[in-house]
Amino acid sequence: MSSARPVIGITADVKATDGDPRTAYDLRVKGNYAQAIAGAGGIPVLIPPEAEASEIMEVIDGLLIPGGDDIDAVHFGQKLHPQALLQNPMRFEAESALYRAAPKELPILGICYGCQFINVIQGGTLIQHLPDVEGSMTHTGGELQTYELEPGTKVAKAIGSTRAQGKSYHHQAVESPGMDVEITAHAADGTVEAIEVSTREWTVAVQWHPERTLEDEAMQSLFRTLVSEASAYRSRRLAHAVEV
Repeated sequence: MSSARPVIGITADVKATDGDPRTAYDLRVKGNYAQAIAGAGGIPVLIPPEAEASEIMEVIDGLLIPGGDDIDAVHFGQKLHPQALLQNPMRFEAESALYRAAPKELPILGICYGCQFINVIQGGTLIQHLPDVEGSMTHTGGELQTYELEPGTKVAKAIGSTRAQGKSYHHQAVESPGMDVEITAHAADGTVEAIEVSTREWTVAVQWHPERTLEDEAMQSLFRTLVSEASAYRSRRLAHAVEV
């Protein structure tokens, strides 16, 4: 008998293990993400880069793309910034395959790197180093910041407010939005802090780290909304399977 709880796939970070004869790399995910999903009523599962994207789509009811290192600027037509710390290309390639294989109805939440990834995969560009932007605030080190959310957007509905607070751990951010990407939140200095994809049912991404402030009811609500959307998607998927 299948579980009634929705399964939320969390993409794994890939870290090289130089000098370790046992393996070439480790797969990692910070426990906060799994804690947030489980606390919201979902079943968190780790997705390694070797997983076949189309087959994974038969298993998961939602997708979480968490934080990570920097995306290679070649993917958005720019010269790489000297301050970039590149993400292992295995991860980017695997997530690209998953995103392209994902039905438009599959709920997706991107966080930090995940926000940047969704914008890039939709054809957008990134500010590669925010300290280069005149007037930009400090967005690293876990600084608690306030964000203004556009009324009526999916992120505002999920959080239940047009203002949110979160911890910031990034030096890159959305520059030009990709195709069908709508900017839905800003920091006080104008930095893009949330986006959503208009052509997908529920694809929301935030630049801050909601999993770092789970004591905040609004951040819990964001994860509960992802799980609720995934639960509805699961019910439709299973009902369709029975009909077929």
